Amino acid sequence: MRIDPRPLPAILPFLGELPPLLTRLYAARGVQSEAELDKSLARLIPYQQLKGIDAAVDLLVTALEQRQRILIVGDFDADGATASTVGTLGLRLLGAAHVDYLVPNRFEYGYGLTPEIVAVALQRQPQLLITVDNGISSVEGVAAAKAAGLKVLVTDHHLPGDELPAADAIVNPNQPGCEFPSKALAGVGVIFYVLMALRARLRSLGWYDSKPQPNIGELLDLVALGSVADVVPLDANNRILVHQGLERIRAGRARPGIKAILEVAKRDHARITSTDLGFILGPRLNAAGRLDDMSLGIECLLTSDVAAAREMAAQLDGMNQDRKSIEQGMQREALAQLKDLPVESMPYGLCLFDPEWHQGVIGILASRMKERYFRPTIAFADAGDGLLKGSGRSVPGFHIRDALAVVASQHPSLIAKYGGHAMAAGLTLPEANFPLFAEAFDAEVRRQLREEDLTGRLLSDGTLAVEEFHLELARALRNAGPWGQHFPEPLFHGVFQLVEQRVVGERHLKVVLKSECGSVKLDGIAFGIDREIWPNPTIRWVELAYKLDVNEFRGQETVQLMIAHIEPR
Repeated sequence: MRIDPRPLPAILPFLGELPPLLTRLYAARGVQSEAELDKSLARLIPYQQLKGIDAAVDLLVTALEQRQRILIVGDFDADGATASTVGTLGLRLLGAAHVDYLVPNRFEYGYGLTPEIVAVALQRQPQLLITVDNGISSVEGVAAAKAAGLKVLVTDHHLPGDELPAADAIVNPNQPGCEFPSKALAGVGVIFYVLMALRARLRSLGWYDSKPQPNIGELLDLVALGSVADVVPLDANNRILVHQGLERIRAGRARPGIKAILEVAKRDHARITSTDLGFILGPRLNAAGRLDDMSLGIECLLTSDVAAAREMAAQLDGMNQDRKSIEQGMQREALAQLKDLPVESMPYGLCLFDPEWHQGVIGILASRMKERYFRPTIAFADAGDGLLKGSGRSVPGFHIRDALAVVASQHPSLIAKYGGHAMAAGLTLPEANFPLFAEAFDAEVRRQLREEDLTGRLLSDGTLAVEEFHLELARALRNAGPWGQHFPEPLFHGVFQLVEQRVVGERHLKVVLKSECGSVKLDGIAFGIDREIWPNPTIRWVELAYKLDVNEFRGQETVQLMIAHIEPR
């Protein structure tokens, strides 16, 4: 692992009366003006800039006026679950008489609005079908819904294919011709924007002349959760949405389901950060969709019954424990496949498959292998009927969805279907095609990346002086976010004397450190360390990449280093 300095602009912007360190941190993350640090809702990009928003609102106003039955079709991950919840609750808040949701079971139907899902949806007798976090590639599914006489509104954020579905309206910042400046909205962010536009139209039509206007800001805790859990880039617009959602959670005004999941995870809602959304709430919510049916996760978020929320949160927590156990077994098997392969012979693009692997966990496995070997990785599981389902994760500088498009164009019959983002993608292919696909994918990665791109590197914001290891700075950094994808939490590096070391749990290293000059003693923790190296009493000096954090124990707050990388010196 290489630690490199994070690039800085030649001239630092003026960001008001901020401390020099915060100015430098923001500038390194592309902030160019003080206005970009304003996290008030008034700074959100106007919904009017979304292509298709007027047509979408026309459909929804008609549906509300005619008391139509509306069915929301979501995706089976945290973004899809929160988007389904926001759509359902938001439309009810705004006056819809009949709103229900449907989430395909990933093991029976796969992803998106397929003709098979439309057949299931028709049993609910809807008049308007709304997709959330999917639909932009559902050409056949939308055609089936239209043939059945349904109106269809597609809300999505995924990249479109060559052909758009023939929906009555499409809202997707990534569709051709959409001038919405932020292409980074999550699926839950898109449906929230649709609700903002609908409320404005209803207000202009006089719906709220004699009754209070609904506050859809009540849904921002869900928007924040879905956005962070889906790892979308936290550009200025998404940072506003996430910040506002976090503020609701910290103030104790979150949905009962979010509160219940935090309780079962033993997290204080008043101290929650964006990192907690991604690593505490997200995995527990995702566990339902990975192992069983995401309906449990959605019901947990929908319910206003505190006792019911706690019961469902406990079930989600249990599922997450099962998911961890399955994942650890799959990791051992994946590492066994690669253990005898010399580094120089390892593919640039890793493709892994075991017929016993769990479909719902291959995405996490791909992520773990990508982090270990620093190269684009796709893990495959048996999907039945002679097909494999793959889930891929990428490294910076390699757009994995576009790479699949190149492979598909060069080998037209190789991939059955694919989709995704720059950093994550999914695909289906015949099992017989796996060897050829693995070869073609590796060739495409080799075409785009060099060997030095696969060594793995951390970008550091520099070293901290001895006098900067204090609670005030740690608190300031915690509150300076929200941090996340493309707006990373500040990471520092330095050499420290290792005073104490012990393993806690299975693979977590607790350490006591002294600064290089020996004048300050600090606590630190490194998660998921290599047990072949640690603990090692002969190691006296270490180089760290770390985040400055606040640790609370029995009411006392202390500075703690969250160690991202540790190696002997």
